[in-house]
Order: sequence, then C-alpha cells, then structure tokens
Amino acid sequence: MIWPTMEELANQVPLPSGYRFAPVDSASLVALIAALKSWYPEVSVGSNSGYLREDFYRERVCLDGRRDRDIYATRILHGDEFAGFWTFEREVDALALYGRLIVVAPAHREARLTAHALAGAENVARAMGAAFIYAFATLKIPYAQRALERAGYRLLGFFPGREREEVSPGVVKRVYQSVYAKLLVSPDEVHWPELRNMTPRTRALFELLFPEHCAAG
Repeated sequence: MIWPTMEELANQVPLPSGYRFAPVDSASLVALIAALKSWYPEVSVGSNSGYLREDFYRERVCLDGRRDRDIYATRILHGDEFAGFWTFEREVDALALYGRLIVVAPAHREARLTAHALAGAENVARAMGAAFIYAFATLKIPYAQRALERAGYRLLGFFPGREREEVSPGVVKRVYQSVYAKLLVSPDEVHWPELRNMTPRTRALFELLFPEHCAAG
C-alpha cells in the first residue's frame, strides 16, 4: 500500500477549478499548524491534536516527499493561498485506509472541498490496494455525518467515549462518535457470518445494519 504522488493524487481526486494539492513539507509546518488552530480550534484536544505539533509530523507523517510512513497528509491550495488540509492513515496488514481529518478554511467552504475529497478517497484507496475505508464523525454537528453519507459510506454504529473533546470552555470529556465505512471489494470476496453463531443481541443489530444479507440468507 504505497501512498500516491502529488500527480497521482490530482488524477485520483479531481478538485474544483483553481484548487490543487500540495505536499506537506518542513517549510510549511509553522503556517499549517497556525491555520489548523484558527480554522478548527477543537483539534487542540483528542486523537488529532498531534497535527498541532511539529514533532508529530517529523516522527509519524510522510514529510518532505517521503511515502513510507503510515500517516499521509496533503495541503489544498487555491492559487498560492492555503485552503485546506487532508490526512489519512493506512493499515497495511488489514489493507484498510482510515480517513483521519479534513479541514477547510472558512473562506473556501462554499467550494465543497470535503465532498470532492470524499468522492475521490475511494479512488485513492483502490489504487493503493485497500479493501476497506472508514472514518469517524462527531455527533456535535451533522456536517461530517452528512458528507460521509452522501459519499456512500455506511453508518455502522457508535463508539462510546472513543474521542476527547472540549465540551465547554476548559472542560474536556470523552464523547461519542459515529463510525462510517465502505467496502471496496466485491461481495464474493467477503465471508458473511452465520446468524446462528450470534447471540440474540448481536443478531438483532446485525440484521438492522445488514438487512440485505439477512433477507438473502
């Protein structure tokens, strides 16, 4: 599962006219971190707070042209103006891709960059050889939920207390998140579980989430 080059990414994820992808490099880190703090203050707490630290990029993110680390990030530019930030994590052994974060500058939110990115994410995943792609969404506002649903992701459930958020000034608590996923292989490559092997509670939820399989079986 090799990350795309900037040229490959541009072909796999078409952006609106005037926008383009640009690499994340050491020279851009200070401006990138300042922009994330301004555009998305909530990122200061929780699993994505590392994107506010230079050491996180230097230790874990593909930086300065590297493509061998598990976390990949790209900037989105409009001309020379920084307009957005998009980042993934690969799970090589599972052939899976986790959509960690996408943040768009307020002045560019009408361009629907998130929708374009999510529409193209499947192309990136398939080109890398991934069989599964997933993401989490906050329950604080419906924007991310709608974006994932419109992109064809299936809601699979809720993770209680998975993430940490500042729920009011100075108050940080664990919060619920919704989890969405999309299978990228054909049904004949998936081994469906036997309903008889499930507890009643497990079966009830499985039938709710996957009625098409249960009806067929």
